[in-house]
This record gives sequence, C-alpha cells and structure tokens, in this order.
Amino acid sequence: MSLGVITVNFGEPANPSLEEVTAFLERIFQVNANLEPSADEDASRRRSRELAERRAPGLIEEYRLIGSSPNNPQADAQAVALGIELERRGVAAKVYSAFQFTPPLVADVVRTAREDGIQELIGVPVYPLCGPSTNVAALDAVRSALDEQGWKVSFRGATGWHRHPLYLELRADAVRETVHRDGVDLQDTDTLMIFSAHGTPKKYLDAGSRYVEYVEDFCREMAGRLGLARYEIGYQNHTNRRIEWTAPDVGEVVKSARAKRVVVDPISFMHEQSETLAELDHELREEAEEVGLEFHRVPVPHDDPRFARVLGDMVEAARAGRGTRSELPATGVCRCRPTGDTYCMNGLGSEQRLRT
Repeated sequence: MSLGVITVNFGEPANPSLEEVTAFLERIFQVNANLEPSADEDASRRRSRELAERRAPGLIEEYRLIGSSPNNPQADAQAVALGIELERRGVAAKVYSAFQFTPPLVADVVRTAREDGIQELIGVPVYPLCGPSTNVAALDAVRSALDEQGWKVSFRGATGWHRHPLYLELRADAVRETVHRDGVDLQDTDTLMIFSAHGTPKKYLDAGSRYVEYVEDFCREMAGRLGLARYEIGYQNHTNRRIEWTAPDVGEVVKSARAKRVVVDPISFMHEQSETLAELDHELREEAEEVGLEFHRVPVPHDDPRFARVLGDMVEAARAGRGTRSELPATGVCRCRPTGDTYCMNGLGSEQRLRT
C-alpha cells in the first residue's frame, strides 16, 4: 500500500507584505470565529477581515524586525528528516509538508497526495501541546479536504506526543545546552526557569480543552529532568478579541520574578517564528531588562535529529493503532479529537510510555 504522511504546521508568510500578512491573519481569525457570536457566515468573514486588517501592520513590523520568519523552511526540513527516518526503518512513504494558514495549504497538499496515488494517509500536526486551534484544527482540515475532494483514502492522525521520553530529553538537552553556553546555574536561587506556553482562549478550556493540563504535565516532566526546585509557567496571550485568555501572562511572570535572571523556554513551539523571535527575544527581553533581570532564551530545537525519530514513532504507532508493538509508543484514541481515527500518547501513565 502506498503510504503518504502530511506534516501540518501553522505557517507564516514568506514575505511581510500587507497582502500576504492580511490573508494569513484572515485565515487564522476565520478558523477561530466561534470565539465571538456572529449573525451568519458573511458577518463572521467580515469580522475576520476586520481583525486581520487591524493586526497586520503590527505583525509586519515584527517580521521586518526579525528579517522574515523561518517557520516554513524549518517545517519543510522536518518533513524531509521524517522521510529519511521512515526510509531508515524500512517504511516506504512519501512525506508532504502542509500549512494551515500559508501556502501550500492543507487542501492543496491533500490534492497532490491524491494525484500521487497515495492509498494510506497519516496526518501529523507538528505542535508539541495539543489544542483545539492547532492539532485538532490541523487534522480537521485534512479530513475536510478529503471529504470535499471525495477521496475515500484510509486516513489516521498522529498527535499528542509531548509525553514521548525522547522528545522530553531533547527539549531538556536544549535547556542544558543554553545554560551551559551562557554560564547560568539552574540550581542558583537567583535563577528562575520560566516555561512560556502559547496562550489559548478560556472559552476553549471551558468547552473541555485539556491544553493547560498538557502544559502543566510537560513542565513537571521537564522540571524533574532538569532538577528544578522551582519554576514558573507563563502564557503568550493575544488580545485581538475582547475575550479571556490563559493566566498568568508571561510578561507578568517576568515582572514579578524573585530572581536576578530568567531562563525562558518556548515550550509550545517546534519552530522559530515571530512568537519566539519577536515576542520573546525582543518584547519579553525588554520587559525583563526594564526590571533589572538577565534574560536567557532557549532556542527551539527544531533541527535536533532525534525529533525525526519521535515523529517516526508516532507515524508507525498511528498506522498500528491501539496495542502497538513494544518498541513503539503506547497510544490510544485521542481524547481531544475522539473521531476514532486519531491516536496519541496523552492520558497514558508513565509505565505505558516508550522507553528510550
């Protein structure tokens, strides 16, 4: 059977032009249109356009500040690495890279996979912590494209891999390498480790999203591996809509830090992008320095060769479904996307996780 794997990422515009950035933002706001009441579909689209036009100038300045986003090239490189890893395992597969909000869009990549004669399709959202507008929406976009194109291909999703021990270790190693490079002692009482997670609207949490649970679970695991006596969690929230977001905001965590220095790890990201290179490296750094703190930021380990092994494990586990063979992660039907065709590690006890 001809296997195709689609990695799905957020995507960011290749060029910081008003046209590209506005279209990008409009897609994002439309996917999350249910956060606000709307009379009908036309009103929802008008509101998404209004929000996009309001936010675009500021985001363009961020892209100019960082010299354009590396998100898409890094995501494409991960897809290539996954293909090489699957080939090493003897799994014949064609790996495609798709984006939710910039070309090549999910629907276009699904069409290409169909034209290539793919008979079995696995969708892999490359977001470390499962949320409704990321992992769930990414796999829903693949399913919608399949339905709209009338393609009856065998489809499964692979998600929820933040518990994978190899992933935890590569993220912990990224922290270790940063503090070693910067000459920082994590055990010093004047050093505070801050895990920065992308925020999510409280409405999603009230509707049953386990995102905060996953954030806290991941941070506990990381703290144990790093031997941290204390740490804080802060959220990178966006205020485009007048709605309640996750708390505390990472800026408030930094301003109230009882320390001389902070080490910030952007745990919701597996690519560098505007939310790391601009929001953290410039905006949050300025806030830290204004209150007299040293600021150290952990780079996203997007090119760690072990990450392809993590994704390779999840692809194979999703193909096998529940009751996978012993060398693969123990997975179950995803609780966040309980459609019966999506598999993840979330909710499994430590004794069920893959040992490396």
